[in-house]
Amino acid sequence: MLVLTTFDLDEYVYAAVRAGASGFLLKDAPREQLVSAVRTVARGEALLAPAITKRLIERFVARPSPDEAVPALAELSARELEVLRLLARGLSNAEIASELIVGEATVKTHVARILRKLDLRDRVQAVVFAYEVGLVEPGSQRDAST
Repeated sequence: MLVLTTFDLDEYVYAAVRAGASGFLLKDAPREQLVSAVRTVARGEALLAPAITKRLIERFVARPSPDEAVPALAELSARELEVLRLLARGLSNAEIASELIVGEATVKTHVARILRKLDLRDRVQAVVFAYEVGLVEPGSQRDAST
């Protein structure tokens, strides 16, 4: 599927790709580019408008990897990172405990350690932090089974 639109907004690109689009072009694309895009998508290849591709690459390159972003992440154990990811996906302590097959008190201990190690005030700051450093991505599913 090739999406042709007048809207040059990232959220539209993301939504189109999630819906199964293989191509995304703006309506002001030259005729030759449109014809080429149709052929490209028909061959099963993917295509984004050059301006969109450039913008997405710039954002990707500018964003540090989670390990580079915050040295404090190195302070977290593998389990604490796992808890932080689940917390950022919106799971409660009980849901995290169920997911990791541990007690809720253990999860509370992990959350407290995460907050202390990252010098964060509360769970909300932890969620924001996880997104800011790229530990989780917008649109991450709340529950992996859904």
